[in-house]
Amino acid sequence: MIGPSSSAAELIAHLHTLRSESNIAGMVRFGIVTENAIGISNPDLQKIARLAKKDHIRAKELWASGVREARMLALYTFDPKRLTEAEARTLAADFNSWEIVDCAADLFVEADLDALIPEFAADEREFVRRTAFAMIAGMTVHRKKDTDASLLTYLPLIEAHATDPRNFVRKAVNWALRNIGKRSHACHGPALALAERLAANVDKTARWIGKDAVRELTSEKLLARL
Repeated sequence: MIGPSSSAAELIAHLHTLRSESNIAGMVRFGIVTENAIGISNPDLQKIARLAKKDHIRAKELWASGVREARMLALYTFDPKRLTEAEARTLAADFNSWEIVDCAADLFVEADLDALIPEFAADEREFVRRTAFAMIAGMTVHRKKDTDASLLTYLPLIEAHATDPRNFVRKAVNWALRNIGKRSHACHGPALALAERLAANVDKTARWIGKDAVRELTSEKLLARL
């Protein structure tokens, strides 16, 4: 029986009993790294996490296993109140998949590790840089008490990295820009202005980011909501 007292080894053993080859095949179609995957969906992993509860030390052990599902379970069961910048850097050094990054970004936002955003954005590793912009995208949704002004301070960072052509970076930069623009009426204008500027850029990647953001930020549905 899985519970708060379950060890990392016991949890990993339980995960292996749920192996699904068909799910692994499906993950490949979504660009998920499956080299060490068992084939368990994230909703099912979240159910296991709710049974296992938070355990910071055990989460480190789960992460160290290298198993995709164990790492996702680790991210769900780390204690954000205890997570340090040094620990976040250690996790980031292992990032090799967009889904791991996006889940970790939510954890880092919950842990108030905003100071890592400029550092991660400056990092040349594709998935570490993605983390910075996934964090920005996430905080626009999860940080209801953050001021609009604090989010707008990230627009220069978005502009600075809008020419990175790597798939998982450009999509995250675009995501961050769109989410800031959708946050509020006050955020919409500056974000749209940046999107329009990027859409006119000579750089192909910047143009794609800008045009896609302009398309969403000028949609009738969004404008009616704002």
